[in-house]
Amino acid sequence: MTHTWDPDRYLTYADERGRPFVDLVARIAATDPRTVVDLGCGPGNLTALLGERWPAADVLGLDSSPEMIAKARELAGLRFQVADLRDWTPAAPVDVLVSNATLQWVPDHLALLPRLVDAVAPGGWLAFQVPGNFDEPSHTIRDELAAQAPYAEHTVGVAVPSSHDPAVYLDALAGLGCRVDAWETTYLHLLTGPDPVFTWVSGTGARPTLQALPDDLRPGFEAEFKRRLSAAYPEHAYGVVLPFRRVFVVARVAA
Repeated sequence: MTHTWDPDRYLTYADERGRPFVDLVARIAATDPRTVVDLGCGPGNLTALLGERWPAADVLGLDSSPEMIAKARELAGLRFQVADLRDWTPAAPVDVLVSNATLQWVPDHLALLPRLVDAVAPGGWLAFQVPGNFDEPSHTIRDELAAQAPYAEHTVGVAVPSSHDPAVYLDALAGLGCRVDAWETTYLHLLTGPDPVFTWVSGTGARPTLQALPDDLRPGFEAEFKRRLSAAYPEHAYGVVLPFRRVFVVARVAA
């Protein structure tokens, strides 16, 4: 089953999801790029920040989800297109190529890096950020529950995200002739509201699993998933703490 995305669900924690993007873009030292591409732009709210950072640039947002692109096109003054990063090739090399929380959905995305570097003009910038929290309860609980009966027969082979440590990306991109800045940060997001961690993951990492379940099994899965998440992420007087490790890479392509 091919999953779909819900832009409104995804935007529930837009500020928290946007913080890594801001930290990533802050490390791109491009001054006056002519072309900027946001590869995997989602609902476009962060693409708009690229337009603010480089107002003279031609900024293009690309995403494989028609639902996300439809939402993004509600924003004025920016261009958005449906495209799959696995086979996307620009008409001409771009000056800045950004990919935020997208590559983790591409199996063996290390093999994609040479194509992405080739898509960037000499002296240009490739910057991406991926989650690095897949050993956290927000993911392991989903995996454990999905592997149990009666869910397993429906969730086998479902898309699940994955990524690498910063050093792996540094080594791969340095081998392609890039000057690389790679690092990681763990954010402590304070979430509020009913079942906030479930709300977070149901808009991203857990969504393919939830969509793979038939209607008669999904409510039971969700109820047990919420119960286990609540135990793993207890509520405090100041909110529910969701630790979230992110991996960042900013690479300057050889001139």
